[in-house]
Amino acid sequence: MFLMTAVFLFALFALNVATGSYGAAPFLGDVGEMLLLFAASIAFVAAVLKREAESKKDQENEGPREEK
Repeated sequence: MFLMTAVFLFALFALNVATGSYGAAPFLGDVGEMLLLFAASIAFVAAVLKREAESKKDQENEGPREEK
């Protein structure tokens, strides 16, 4: 869920940048653009941390592996 949110927010950011670069008025100003990119970054970090915690939990449930 967090990863999809990050992708969506970053797509909005990219659309705003592309709109501004083609000469049209971007729908967000500087502050709105910054907040959008910040929100996308936070959502991405949350997704990575959640996936890492799940991976660590799965490794702990497997138990110790025997080395040969």
